[in-house]
Amino acid sequence: MYSFSLTPTAHHSHLLLHRSSGRFPPTILISSFTVRSSSSLQEVEKFSESSADRKDLSSELYASVPLPPIKTAKRVVLVRHGQSTWNAEGRIQGSSNFSVLTKKGEAQAETSRQMLFDDAFDVCFSSPLVRSKRTAEIIWGDREEVILTDSELREIDLYSFQGLLKHEGKEKFGAAYRQWQVDAANFNIDGHYPVRELWTRARNCWNRILAHESRSVLVVAHNAVNQALVATAIGLGAEYFRVLLQSNCGVSVLDFTPQPEGGSPIICLNRLNQTPNSPVASSSSGGRKTTKRIILVCHGVSEDNRASSSFLEDKPMNVLGTIQSQKVAELLLDLKVSAVISSPKKACVETAVAVSRVQEAADCLGADCVPRYVEMKQTNKLDVDSIPDHFKQDVGDTNVFEPGWLNKLNGGVITEVWNQSGEAWKSLLNEMDDEKEPEKIIVVVGHPSILLGLVGQCLNLTKDWIGSFHLDAGSISVLDFPDGPSSRGVIRCINYTAHLGRWSIPITRPTVDDEEF
Repeated sequence: MYSFSLTPTAHHSHLLLHRSSGRFPPTILISSFTVRSSSSLQEVEKFSESSADRKDLSSELYASVPLPPIKTAKRVVLVRHGQSTWNAEGRIQGSSNFSVLTKKGEAQAETSRQMLFDDAFDVCFSSPLVRSKRTAEIIWGDREEVILTDSELREIDLYSFQGLLKHEGKEKFGAAYRQWQVDAANFNIDGHYPVRELWTRARNCWNRILAHESRSVLVVAHNAVNQALVATAIGLGAEYFRVLLQSNCGVSVLDFTPQPEGGSPIICLNRLNQTPNSPVASSSSGGRKTTKRIILVCHGVSEDNRASSSFLEDKPMNVLGTIQSQKVAELLLDLKVSAVISSPKKACVETAVAVSRVQEAADCLGADCVPRYVEMKQTNKLDVDSIPDHFKQDVGDTNVFEPGWLNKLNGGVITEVWNQSGEAWKSLLNEMDDEKEPEKIIVVVGHPSILLGLVGQCLNLTKDWIGSFHLDAGSISVLDFPDGPSSRGVIRCINYTAHLGRWSIPITRPTVDDEEF
């Protein structure tokens, strides 16, 4: 078995042949120069602006830099490597290559392999670092196609931080380590801005991934670089580092749809951080303990199971929808939910009741049965009934399970949906900001367009981003607030459906056919 490495020089590349061991497919290493474009320089310059303006400037910058056009629809599945030895030790890895997968990490990779077993990937890109490459080999299994190893998919370069235990980083670097924790986009070490460099590198990676003649792509890399890939794809700047979480072997899916007139493709984050383990089991987000959490729940399908009417008409759930809502309730069993807030629509109320009943029964599983009261509320702010009637007319037979369906709606309708989600978001934050309850979890069941708007509100975006996310029936999305509800939230996952088992949408459905750390 052989692997090819392309090693750049000043004038040309040498093709090196290496023998690889084991039963896994050969790998090709693609190594390229990092070219700092004018957009990269603008990014550095814009960080000198005031912090109040920094977020909007950065996201506008990345949104204004187009990705290369594509000819056919493309789906890209990102996977972070399994737990490594340095993950387990709490050691800062960066782009060092000394850690390997633990037994737990190997098991996580195997679970991911099973999750993706039936998916017909055309190609696999991987970081060259051992922990990522080994994860890719496990997931790729006995597929004949070679794994393309791209050096720019390596983890973030952390220079002098690499190899240190976290407490050693605090002791040795003091203020610099603190900045790395609270203001990573401006973090400077050894004359470098690691997060800014990473964002530039991620943009370079997209150019190569999208240029590849394939329709279904697997990318196996790392925590920080996968965050950067997701963020740069949907046009978010470096200040979103640590906001879009990537757990060990977490799966994120991006759909790229070609524009009829050419140009940068339409991009939808189909799901974020679908993990082998429960997304609600941990009480920390990005290493920070969180005591406030909002869980967005998309109700199960309704009676006639038509894609559009299941969300636009006030019908109860069918048998499949009831199963999906029960699966949601079971997933949340071990949490202590303070309140369930729903739209007054039948399917939303049925889902809310299912969650509430399981929550109230959870404490009765032992000998001493003391039922726990879960507050239930309803609000029209989580539905679209208050939006003008042309909303339904505009949606028509639009398939709300299709990625980016909101992008097809009239601009005025989008504005109405966005404003409605803004009102709902304010109400939810007021609900969360209760000093009498230092730990509070709220479950929210509403119309999918409003839930999508809430994701955008959490990220402090504008209505232009509302079509960049997607939800399936019976999914959950988890928003954490490690710094309290008055600060920006952290997205633990979006459109998580693994709890649905055989009733879930496959992680990598075939792409829509068109005419052609």
